[in-house]
Amino acid sequence: MNKKKIRIGVLLLLIAGLIAGSVYGLKRRENTSEGVMRLYGNVDIRQSRLAFYDTGRIERLLVQEGDAVEPGQLVAEIDSVRYGMAVKEAEGNVNAQKQVLARMVAGSRPQDIKQARERVRSAEAVLQVTQVTHERIKKLVKGKYVPQQQLDDATAKLKTAKADLKAAEEVLMLAVIGPRKEDIAAAEARLKGYEATLALAQQKLADTKLYAPSSGVIQDRIMEPGDMASPTTPVYIMALDKPMWVRTYVPEPSLGKIIPGMKAEITTDSFPGKIYKGWIGYISPTAEFTPKNVETPELRTRLVYQIRAYVCNPDNELRLGMPATVSLRFDPSNPDKNPPGSSVCRDD
Repeated sequence: MNKKKIRIGVLLLLIAGLIAGSVYGLKRRENTSEGVMRLYGNVDIRQSRLAFYDTGRIERLLVQEGDAVEPGQLVAEIDSVRYGMAVKEAEGNVNAQKQVLARMVAGSRPQDIKQARERVRSAEAVLQVTQVTHERIKKLVKGKYVPQQQLDDATAKLKTAKADLKAAEEVLMLAVIGPRKEDIAAAEARLKGYEATLALAQQKLADTKLYAPSSGVIQDRIMEPGDMASPTTPVYIMALDKPMWVRTYVPEPSLGKIIPGMKAEITTDSFPGKIYKGWIGYISPTAEFTPKNVETPELRTRLVYQIRAYVCNPDNELRLGMPATVSLRFDPSNPDKNPPGSSVCRDD
């Protein structure tokens, strides 16, 4: 009797084992026989810290926490008075140097050349009179009618007259030739320096306004009007939701079934039964150990590859960090028949 009970018990255990094995086999084949691979991950959390490029006192903050912003939208301003004054000063230097350069390029005015010629004529007349006087005194000295000192004074005046004429002639020559090429080049270089200073001042003035670099939602408003802003202190923390993707991991044996652009279906626990269209947009080129947030005792030593499934979110129902399931469908009998999916959010 006891042996019969033992046999019955062993038989029941075998039946239970067969049933468990069948269930396990079905579970194991669930993702292959039906051509569906299910991966689990989270909507990736991406943030941008918005800060001013220069220092200044915050004058206006135009958005609040939870506000959605678009690329190029003005979100904050700092006091721009000092930066505006720097622009005006730089503009003045540029305009003044332009006039200097224009005067040098144009050369001497006709009036300046005419005036230089008149000075040459005047110097020639003075030299002529001085020479006549010097000859007269020289004869008188020979006859001992005047002292030698008068001749020495006349000689000195003659030398001075000759030097004055030479200087006047050089001034006339420079007036006719105009400025040196080196001087014009130096003036042009100074103008470029002033223009660069003006461009920098204008850029600093433009940087007093803070714009959203991309689409997103204001997550934290860190500073308030009156606070001193600096490049190292963010004013806002913005959550980036365009594009939105699910970060998940695939084991190495299944990596060959996934290709970039492959269609994906994303589901969440928050909206049961609702499917969001997506596609595989990134496959990591290197393997890594299973992340701790999805680690189980069986997966501790398994290497996986990170993938990103880009997802369409037309109703803004997906949130950053939300757990999600990525389902990939393929033809297990012929992988070559698996066409890439759409890389844009559209009805197809």
